[in-house]
Amino acid sequence: MKKEAILYDKLDNSLNCKVCERRCVISDHKKGFCDMRENIDGKLYTLNYAAASSVAVDPIEKKPLFNFYPGSTVLSLGSVGCNFRCKHCQNWNISQADLDEVSLREILPEDAVKLAKEYKCKSIAWTYNEPTMWLEYTIDSAKLAKNNSLKTIYVTNGYMTEEALEIIGPYLDAANVDLKGISEQFYKELCDARMQPVLDNIKRIYDKKIHLEITNLMIPGYNDSEKNIESLVNFMVDEVGVDVPLHFTRFFPYYELKNVPPTAVADLEKAYKIAKEAGMKYVYIGNVPSGTGENTYCNNCGEVLIERDGYQIMADSIKKDQKCPKCGTKADIIV
Repeated sequence: MKKEAILYDKLDNSLNCKVCERRCVISDHKKGFCDMRENIDGKLYTLNYAAASSVAVDPIEKKPLFNFYPGSTVLSLGSVGCNFRCKHCQNWNISQADLDEVSLREILPEDAVKLAKEYKCKSIAWTYNEPTMWLEYTIDSAKLAKNNSLKTIYVTNGYMTEEALEIIGPYLDAANVDLKGISEQFYKELCDARMQPVLDNIKRIYDKKIHLEITNLMIPGYNDSEKNIESLVNFMVDEVGVDVPLHFTRFFPYYELKNVPPTAVADLEKAYKIAKEAGMKYVYIGNVPSGTGENTYCNNCGEVLIERDGYQIMADSIKKDQKCPKCGTKADIIV
C-alpha cells in the first residue's frame, strides 16, 4: 500500500529522505537505497505501508530480549527492505527483495493489535527486516498498541536518523540493537554502512529510557578478536550502561559468507568473560544449543534468577518482586 512518507525535504529537482542515515536524495520517479521509498511527482511515498512478509507469535527471548517481560509472547511483524547490505544477513530473502518478489499480506495497524490480543501477546515487535523501512506504519501501529495496553519493540540495526528516533521513540518500550561490529571498516565491508550513527543511536535510546538490549553476532575472522570484543565492551561500559543486557551470538555460514566457519564456543565464552570482568551485569551467549549462557544471574551474588533452555524458561525466581531470593539485590529486569 502506498502512503505519503514523513521526514523528507523538497530540493530543487529531487527529495531528501530523512528516515535513515543514508539520507537519500531521490530524483523524480526514482527510489531510495532501500527501494521502499519513491519520489512520485514531487512527493515521497512509502511503498510497503502495512505490507507484512512475516507474521509470527514468538517468545520474547527470540528477539532476543531477556530482561523485558521474560517468558511472555510477542507478535512479530516483518516487511520488505533494508538500508544495509549485510553479507551475512539471515533474512536476505525479504531484506534484499523487491516488493513484487515476496508474498505479502496486508495487516493494518488495527489488525496487528487485534492479532496480538487474540493470541494473548504482551507486545508487538517490528523485526525480521529493518523496522524503520516502514516507519510510518510502525508509528501508527505503536500508537494504537499503546492505547490497547500492548508493549512495543524495535529489533533494529540502529541506523535511523535522530529525527526518526525522536518521532518513534515516545511510542517504543524496548529495542534490541544489532551492534554488528566495532569498527568503521567492518561496517563498510560487511554492511555497506557506517558505524558511528549506530553508536550514537544506542546512546540516544538508552538516554530516552527505552529498554535496551544489544546483540553482537561474532563472525570468525571479522569481529571476533579479543581486541574487538574489548572495544565493544568498553563502549558499553564507558558510554552506555553496565545494566544493558549484552548478547554474544554464534555465527553460522550463511548468504555470502558461506565459507566462514561457525563461531567457536570457546570464543563466545571468552567474550562473555571479558564483558563480565569489565562490569557488565547481564551477559548472554546465544545460538548455542546447550550450556548456561542464556541464564540470568544476580549481578551481586551470582544466584541463578532465570534458568533458560533455548527460548523456554525453566525456572524464574524473581517474577514477583524482581529481587534475588538469596541476597535481595534488585535485578534490572522488567516483569
